Amino acid sequence: MATVQVLVPCYNYARYLEQCVQSVLDQEGVDVDVLIIDDCSSDDTPRVCADLMRRDPRIRVIRHETNRGHIATYNEGIAQIRGDYFVLLSADDLLTPGALSRATSLMDTNPNVGMTYGQPISFTDVLPPARTSSSSTSIWNGRKWIRHICRSGKNFVVCPEAVVRADIQRRIGGYSADLPHSADMEMWLRIAAISDIGRVHGADQAYYRVHVLSMQRTIHAGVLFDLEGRHKAFKAAFEKEGADLSDRDELYGLARRSLAIMALQHARKLCDFPAENDVSPAKYREFAVSLWPDIVDTSGYRALVADERRHDRSAVQAALARQSARLRLFAEREIFNRVDWHWARYTGIHVPRFYL
Repeated sequence: MATVQVLVPCYNYARYLEQCVQSVLDQEGVDVDVLIIDDCSSDDTPRVCADLMRRDPRIRVIRHETNRGHIATYNEGIAQIRGDYFVLLSADDLLTPGALSRATSLMDTNPNVGMTYGQPISFTDVLPPARTSSSSTSIWNGRKWIRHICRSGKNFVVCPEAVVRADIQRRIGGYSADLPHSADMEMWLRIAAISDIGRVHGADQAYYRVHVLSMQRTIHAGVLFDLEGRHKAFKAAFEKEGADLSDRDELYGLARRSLAIMALQHARKLCDFPAENDVSPAKYREFAVSLWPDIVDTSGYRALVADERRHDRSAVQAALARQSARLRLFAEREIFNRVDWHWARYTGIHVPRFYL
């Protein structure tokens, strides 16, 4: 029976911690070892940790005397990995029933697979029902999986659904401290550079909690911030394990192009639908050009420049531009985003961003 080390970093999430840990302890078909690292929480986390340890010997707890931040906490846990597989599970997330057994079964059978993931369920407070029967699995050559990510510019893995082979995690080491927003994306790319990637289809593998206090909605918020973080992840991965890939330069070029296209599309949206807390369209345009200079020769770039000069338009031109913007927004939200969501849910990969 496979042994899975589950690291649960916790900072002021006492109200979620017990439910999170119980979702690990209830996993069947695997032996679990739970390591909770309390990063100097100021809430009731120490008491909850003590209660959990008293109830189950599979739980260990480390408490920091000072707050070290999430990356340092992750890396401390990685340095203490036990067993065959490793999972990083935030204290506000959960595993679905049978998730670890489904993932480790695929990896036990395929020793070339360094990481397996699946479909996460986003939720707020009430857990929706999870699908627990796998319909099939997929295994990608790691380099081909990286190509899919580069063509889409998106991170395919949220985090709680990822199960990593312990030997691979030890070989790669910890998360990059200089990538506080996108260290997870860089980690998946580095793993794929030296191993194959598996996915469980048909079953939901984790619950991902969405709430106003999560780092993605507070410290790490903003579209440009997100795009810059993704670019840093690609760049770092291709300077580390990805540096040895024969098509490294082509893959990195695909990633930069995808991110540039997304930046340009968001800039056009801002011209017609300004957002109070966002930066100017010019900032996105400059970012896009820095990643892919040839974007200045595209029709999308010329359209953005025209959008930014909207004060020169006649009343008729302005009305036509507004109607065109509404149609683009409808196409993105109601067509592309829906297709992309269903495709990613079914296949585990996102649709390429090769249009303007």
